[in-house]
Amino acid sequence: MTVAGKETPRERYRAQLRAEVKERAWEQIAAAGAPGLSLNAIAKQMGMSGPALYRYFAGRDELITELIRDAYRSLADTVRVAAAPGADLAQLGRALRAWALDDPQRYFLIYGTPVPGYHAPDDITEIASEIMRSLLDAAQSDGAVAGADSDTPADTPLEAHLAEHRPWAAGHPASPPALRRALLFWTRLHGILSLELAGHFTGMGFDPGELYENELRHLAQ
Repeated sequence: MTVAGKETPRERYRAQLRAEVKERAWEQIAAAGAPGLSLNAIAKQMGMSGPALYRYFAGRDELITELIRDAYRSLADTVRVAAAPGADLAQLGRALRAWALDDPQRYFLIYGTPVPGYHAPDDITEIASEIMRSLLDAAQSDGAVAGADSDTPADTPLEAHLAEHRPWAAGHPASPPALRRALLFWTRLHGILSLELAGHFTGMGFDPGELYENELRHLAQ
């Protein structure tokens, strides 16, 4: 039995090896995308046999889950720090872009094309919900400044639809206007980020950062 706070040499070795496997996995993803991830290839790089490596990760899906969990946790923590008291949606938007630019492969693993045959476990969905709750808090706060509280009725067809279809809000008591504001924020900013990180603005002669800031200003109005 391990004493709390004290790892055995065996446990430290296991943690170090799993960390190295994940580093190699990110290298593979950067080179060939998540669908090309291969534990056998990683084992070969590390001078191990495939069966030996499978003692540390049961299979490709477990490794992908670990990578996705780490990515979501990193973003959730980034958004939580940015969502300090008084923070608005623009501040969260800037934190999102900085996080995405820091590691585009990490961004694409969770917001790019789904890995064929892979289904994320419930705990990852919960981490993703943390991010949305932070956005809804900021959207509700921004709306309150404009005079819209949680009892504000829906006044557009989209708001009326979202008021009746809100599982994505994870139980957040946001008003219909705040639901619309958060959802537009999420979809429009991810649209720009995805195009920028995929290189679709390359050669167009403008700064994607200026486009992103312009979108933030429009979303804040």
